[in-house]
Amino acid sequence: EKFATSNDPSLVALYVQYGRYLLISSSRPGTQPANLQGIWNDLLTPPWGSKYTTNINLQMNYWPANILNLAQLNEPLFAKIKSLAVNGSQTAKDYYGANGWVLHHNTDLWNGTAPINASNHGIWVTGAAWLSQHLWEHYLFTNDQRFLDKDAYPIMKQAALFFNDFLVLDPKTGWLISTPSNSPENGGLVAGPTMDHQIIRTLFKNCIAGAQILGIDNDFSKFLQDKVDRLAPNQIGKYGQLQEWLTDKDDTTNKHRHVSHLWGVYPGNDISWEKNVDLMKAAKKSLIYRGDEGTGWSLAWKINYWARFKDGNHAMKLIKMLISPAAKGGGAYVNLFDAHPPFQIDGNFGGAAGIAEMLVQSHQSYIEILPALPNEILFGEVKGLCVRGGFELDFNWDKGKLLTLTVKSTAGGICKLRYQNIEKLMETKAGQSYTLNADLKLQ
Repeated sequence: EKFATSNDPSLVALYVQYGRYLLISSSRPGTQPANLQGIWNDLLTPPWGSKYTTNINLQMNYWPANILNLAQLNEPLFAKIKSLAVNGSQTAKDYYGANGWVLHHNTDLWNGTAPINASNHGIWVTGAAWLSQHLWEHYLFTNDQRFLDKDAYPIMKQAALFFNDFLVLDPKTGWLISTPSNSPENGGLVAGPTMDHQIIRTLFKNCIAGAQILGIDNDFSKFLQDKVDRLAPNQIGKYGQLQEWLTDKDDTTNKHRHVSHLWGVYPGNDISWEKNVDLMKAAKKSLIYRGDEGTGWSLAWKINYWARFKDGNHAMKLIKMLISPAAKGGGAYVNLFDAHPPFQIDGNFGGAAGIAEMLVQSHQSYIEILPALPNEILFGEVKGLCVRGGFELDFNWDKGKLLTLTVKSTAGGICKLRYQNIEKLMETKAGQSYTLNADLKLQ
């Protein structure tokens, strides 16, 4: 109750460790992945069937796995993805006459992949592509080439093959678009929602990069690159916003809990400060229009957005909303379980990931230290945060400034660091640790 009006960084740290505890408890190798209530459903008829909603909620459960040094807990999710790919290939044939595999917005213990519920949110085709992103991210964090070769790339490729058959030429623009689909769970059935194109573009690029690493599928990569070049791009609308739709029809008064068209900001990297500043500014404007209020998981997603916008104070504002007594929208129960409401655990996982994202980011071509540090966490220390490239970080800060940074290389290779306006490029060896000062100079 007091957290919203006080300064208590230790509660923020506790929330991160609590998120790690919840994932450790609900995603052991050899079990099912964490569902909408983790493993803590206590009802015979639970909300949403205690299943897996795959247009955000299942994915959010696993956002903290890699960055918070729990990569092995991805195993139940990856096992489920393999099973979904089998069923999804049949659904692709039956529903679309397409190759590859498809997953719509919801699945269950039996790995259903077909559309369910109403068309305004049930016909959404990019679940397989989004789950494929988790496979690719696991490779980026671990540099495990065997995993890429045997597990990730084959499933990613099959997801890409579906969209090769599914995408159609828009007669008005000449772009390739995804249709029919929707922008979860807002706006109904449409042609060419922005989120779809961000996810598909990212999937194609990941397949191209994966094939290059493995030294295979050169012709397939060229084919995908042609698709990438013709896919509908991100667009800036008349209000300066990132368009959620193919046409410029955004309603700036809409406060819907889903902010799906910002997927390319987080968890994707289709839009970043490094790639396109104007698109990042437009995405930020869209988030401002959508507002801060939301269900628990929606607040958690917005924390990650504000971290990527490098606005730590705004992210901290939402952390205080997320860790507040459960009310009509969002908040937490007395045991810190996330409130949709009712109880839904993804907000715990998304919030923990978002706090880590405020401290370190690695989705661009470098590792950035303290990119979104709020004024209320002026001093602190973290150990064991993981970043893409196969590096594990320990660092501390005081008065809002970095003190020391230790980089442990688990895979070797080049490590590119950035802190404020300072950059450091260093060659690393697997198993070696490197300690740097606030100027990123080796000690």
